[in-house]
Amino acid sequence: FRRKRMNVLPWACARLLLLSLLCATSLCQWTKNNRCVLSRAKSCTECIRVDKDCSFCTDESFEEPRCDLRENLVRSGCGEASIVYTQGEMRTLKNSSINTSLQRTQVSPQAMYMRLRAGEEMSFDMDVFQPKESPVDLYILMDFSYSMSDDLDNLKSMGHNLADFLQALTSNYTIGFGKFVDKVSSPQTDMRPEKLREPWHNADSPFSFKNVIRLTSNINYFSQELRKERISGNLDAPEGGFDAILQTAVCKDKIGWRKDSTHLLVFSTESAFHYEADGTNVLAGILARNDEQCHLDSHGTYVYDTKQDYPSVPTLVRLLGQHNIIPIFAVTNHSYSYYEKLHKYFPISEIGVLQEDSSNIVELLRTAFERIRSKMDIRADFTPKALKTEFTSPVFEKTESGSFHITRGKVSKFHMHVKALEYIGGQHVCSLPEKDRNGVIHVKPTSLSDSLTVSTAVICDVCPCEQQQELDSPKCSFHGNFVCGQCICHPGWRGDTCDCSPASSPNNEACIRPGDVEPCSGRGECLCGRCQCYPEDQTLRFDGAFCEFDVLQCPRTSGFLCNDRGRCSRGACVCESGWEGPGCECPKSNDTCIDSRGGICNNHGRCECGRCICDMASLYTSSTCEISYSLGFQAVCESIRDCVRCQTWGTGNLKGNCSSCQLQIQMVEELKKEDAGEYCSFQDEDDDCTYHYTLEGDPSVLPNTTVRVQKNKECPPGSFLWLIPLLIFLILLLGLLLLLCWKFCACCKACLALLPCCARGRTVGFKEDHYMLRHSLMSSDHLDTPLVRSGSLKGRDTVRWKIHNNVHKQGVTSPAAPSPKDLIPYGLSLRLARLFTQNLVKPDTRENEQLRKEVEENLNDVFKHIPGCHKVQQTKFRLQPNSGKRQEYTIVDTVLTAPYSAKPDIIKVVEKHVSHEAFNDLKVAPGYYTVTSDQDAQGMVEFQEGVELVDVRVPLFIRDDDDDEKQLQVEAIEVPNGIAKIGRRVVNITIIKEQASSLITFLQPASSHSRFDKLAKIPVLREIIDNGKSQVTYRTRDLTAKNGRDYIFTEGELVFQPGETRKEVQVPLLELTEIDTLLNNCQLKQFAIDLLHPKYGAKIGRYPQTTVTIADP
Repeated sequence: FRRKRMNVLPWACARLLLLSLLCATSLCQWTKNNRCVLSRAKSCTECIRVDKDCSFCTDESFEEPRCDLRENLVRSGCGEASIVYTQGEMRTLKNSSINTSLQRTQVSPQAMYMRLRAGEEMSFDMDVFQPKESPVDLYILMDFSYSMSDDLDNLKSMGHNLADFLQALTSNYTIGFGKFVDKVSSPQTDMRPEKLREPWHNADSPFSFKNVIRLTSNINYFSQELRKERISGNLDAPEGGFDAILQTAVCKDKIGWRKDSTHLLVFSTESAFHYEADGTNVLAGILARNDEQCHLDSHGTYVYDTKQDYPSVPTLVRLLGQHNIIPIFAVTNHSYSYYEKLHKYFPISEIGVLQEDSSNIVELLRTAFERIRSKMDIRADFTPKALKTEFTSPVFEKTESGSFHITRGKVSKFHMHVKALEYIGGQHVCSLPEKDRNGVIHVKPTSLSDSLTVSTAVICDVCPCEQQQELDSPKCSFHGNFVCGQCICHPGWRGDTCDCSPASSPNNEACIRPGDVEPCSGRGECLCGRCQCYPEDQTLRFDGAFCEFDVLQCPRTSGFLCNDRGRCSRGACVCESGWEGPGCECPKSNDTCIDSRGGICNNHGRCECGRCICDMASLYTSSTCEISYSLGFQAVCESIRDCVRCQTWGTGNLKGNCSSCQLQIQMVEELKKEDAGEYCSFQDEDDDCTYHYTLEGDPSVLPNTTVRVQKNKECPPGSFLWLIPLLIFLILLLGLLLLLCWKFCACCKACLALLPCCARGRTVGFKEDHYMLRHSLMSSDHLDTPLVRSGSLKGRDTVRWKIHNNVHKQGVTSPAAPSPKDLIPYGLSLRLARLFTQNLVKPDTRENEQLRKEVEENLNDVFKHIPGCHKVQQTKFRLQPNSGKRQEYTIVDTVLTAPYSAKPDIIKVVEKHVSHEAFNDLKVAPGYYTVTSDQDAQGMVEFQEGVELVDVRVPLFIRDDDDDEKQLQVEAIEVPNGIAKIGRRVVNITIIKEQASSLITFLQPASSHSRFDKLAKIPVLREIIDNGKSQVTYRTRDLTAKNGRDYIFTEGELVFQPGETRKEVQVPLLELTEIDTLLNNCQLKQFAIDLLHPKYGAKIGRYPQTTVTIADP
């Protein structure tokens, strides 16, 4: 037992030396990859464009590479005044603080200035404030093709509902309305004169886009104008909505967008969209590219629809961002997939499923706006090509689309990072046009009209010294120009002073060192009597008048040339300031020799080459000549332990014989930590007390050792050992009592309910007593019916339930029941003791295959003992939401075919193995199973501790022969585990089969039409059951006839008004192509027409499709 305070000085020195070694290694590697030197730049401007850290030395006496890092140039002897170094600059031009009392979006600072060298990066912090409530401009842009007629009728009656929705958002709002169809040209629009006047009954002429109602706060005016609108129409299914979106964005004044308000654009349609190039060659002939300008006339009509192409998706993303417009796509299921992909391109946008008649548009807008309020996008518009920007936040998370999740009403912190690129497409940025290097970046958060402006420029200036060159300078022998400290020789002249002409006769004798044979030691070229040493790897390898020195042959320290603290020149190390020695291995300062008291070598030595040379060295002398017990401390303590006890208290092994001890004992009241680096502590065996002492001096010379001993020992209090057996007995007794209580309560459920700690009046029951379902709106053959638990949620309850089908037929004689031997499929559901993954729903994955095999092998092995049972099949995996704390576990659904009489045995086997939590080697979670037969089902669900609601997955037994109205009954039977009582025991489920109001069918399954007719007219009939409006979609598809060669693809809707029973589908037929005529192509040409998506209670009748044969002339 001991305590000590270690002397950390030796370890600190070791760490400093290791850190220096690592830094030196990194610096050496970095120098090896020095881009400045490797570039071999010939001029100052060329040098500073190599890298943002490169500098140029203009000292005319400088002999090292002039293009290098600034610290390397200084180290090599270039004066600070002779170094050309261009530094980037950033400053704030305007920074007004944010006023949170102003209910508008604000940003701080408002203006910045930046000049960056190529490759340089700069960043600054910016604050953005978005108020909790801000003005809102809502513009509704609606598809006015004929299929949207019912949507328009509903929207006309919802004007005040929209106003209530906006008032709930903000007291400051405006609302506007626009409509679109498509380009008024073929083939988008039927160009026959009668169709241009009225494409459908009671419809307006075709148009591309019209701004109907400018943004206004007068809701009565909005409603009145909207009621005047009539539907229009076109031919092809995709619509020209992109033209309308672009005009809505760029025609700011005509639409009425306000400054500093949230701009919402609601785009409502049930069709896909045309985009760039659809209008160029594919559809409307050769058109010019969209010019992104406003082209609305005085009536708000877009007049350039036939003069220019549709815009592209990137164009819309950019323009809506520049004008702070957030799109909300309200689309039907028919076109949802198109717009789901589209809206992901926008930093902030929302998408919602619109009902077929748009009756849910207000709720859709409410949901979308709540999501939008929590997001903010920051854009950097007009960024020069040579710069790259990025926004981050230390607080807010970034979404996949690049926007931020924010908290409104608070000042948000963001970080803008700007980097000047070095090369673009292999070309240095300084060779780009000025407009691509310099510019003003507009940083715009969402809904902010004003922006933070960042004036930026990439530094590509010419070095000042190059503008002050001496032409035909005498320093260059009048054969060159003196520029930036060096001679730039005229053609035909070489050398540092341009005094050598290669055309002159060579003089090699002046380049031969005495005793050598080869000029320049064989390491260079003799020019005009001077050696020009050969470079190696673009660096100077040899130097000296005769290239006799190798710059890699100077002394090394720890493997580093000149200790990486100097440079090798003419065979010797030229050390940096602060270093000396043959290999620059010795620091000139005494910093590494300072002891713990601030002296040099503890006044017991001298400092040489950064190390202490101690006068008297021993095992206990540190690197600064201080006494340290770090090595052998325990041995020192042990060696003098008996002497300390003997000389101090007269106890221990040397009791009565202390003459052999030569310690200088000094008694103290308390050992002060600052007086001793460490101290020894031991327990005295005579009295179990602990004593402490410390040493001073060198223990290897005992007479010089002083031991300071603390007078008072630390003794334990009086003995309380007799309490230990008593405590152990009491703990065992308490544990036995708790075990007996638990055993009694587990065996007596009624007793458990009476305990104060248990729930009184805890009940479980169904949340509702009745559900009404419409067969036509059902998307599943199951219904999740919630069971709720009230009272204390502590503890676990399991509930057994049962389902009865067709309870409305009780008392009615039913068909003969199945024979006991008849085989029926039993549905079986279990919760596996493993977490669910998405791979389990994919049948072709290895994980699905392995688990399915494991499930089927174990279940087959269990059920094979029931006579007549077949192997399980149709095994699938899923999640079951609202199922308590195990809702992340995997549910397996499988089908077991067995005799009708085997149902009791199957249920018994399932309950047994679920209670044991395993089917052989297959682990399952307890408290959950479902067994479904042909007309009933039963199972169990579990409430874990703290769980209030659990769903029962009720099979609905949907059959084609069901009555028009049938009823199921779900009953909670009992609580086999737990103390809860059953509250609402029964829930009834009524399923209504809606009868069709009409049947729509083709007149016949096939027909033939001649090409001479140019138009195939195919009749469609409606059988009226319940008179009213009916609608169906028709669409052509290729068989042997091909779209664009034999006929024109046609798609549209047939709308039967009350009393109408017959319509026609018209498909344009095309003439034979020249190649078909030349080859006498006699292949039978056929295409098909399908009837799809019936509405308003209609159903498809006898002939849902027809085959059309084109009779060639």
